[in-house]
Amino acid sequence: MSIPSDLRSRKRLATRQGISNIATRLFIERGFDHVTVDEIAAAADVGRMTVFNYFPRKEDMFFDLDEEGREMLREALRQRDPNIAPIETLRLLAHRMIADRSPYAEFSARSQRFIDTIEASETLKARARAIRDELAQVVTVALSECVGRQAADPDAYLAASLLLATWTAAFIEAHRTFRETRNTKEANAAFLAAVDKGSTGLKAAMAGTPYA
Repeated sequence: MSIPSDLRSRKRLATRQGISNIATRLFIERGFDHVTVDEIAAAADVGRMTVFNYFPRKEDMFFDLDEEGREMLREALRQRDPNIAPIETLRLLAHRMIADRSPYAEFSARSQRFIDTIEASETLKARARAIRDELAQVVTVALSECVGRQAADPDAYLAASLLLATWTAAFIEAHRTFRETRNTKEANAAFLAAVDKGSTGLKAAMAGTPYA
């Protein structure tokens, strides 16, 4: 009897999540560069090639929520209220992430261990920078599409680049605040204050375009 496709999908997702969870735990405990793919496979009780079937790169196991984050940004712009400008839509998304305790905007002891692991690895830092650049392209296309412009619209590229710079600064400030205070509420406030300030500047820069 064949396995239903939805059950196969659930099993695949469960296997992928299991590998990622084990890999992330090992990376945090021992450091990303000191853990091998063979050790991850053994701990997850799967073969080495199974690991690579789910994660082409070792660092993908650490940044396993990357694609979901990209889709969250796309979806926010696809589903935006037509009476709310795209830049404001993304500012409101940041506030919603905090209100919903999204893992993408978590400032806690757990997230601090995640950040410490990145900062201790040149490979992870390089991948984080690459993800930021890739996100800028994702936002460029999503912004363009939501206002009916071409994907290569220079205004959209500028808006996306400024947005990613703003959010990067906001994340850095929020994590710094948490390190100093160990207070998630204060870190959340620092994150949103930076996003709000940056969004004000972004709206001014994009005045006269459909993005503001």
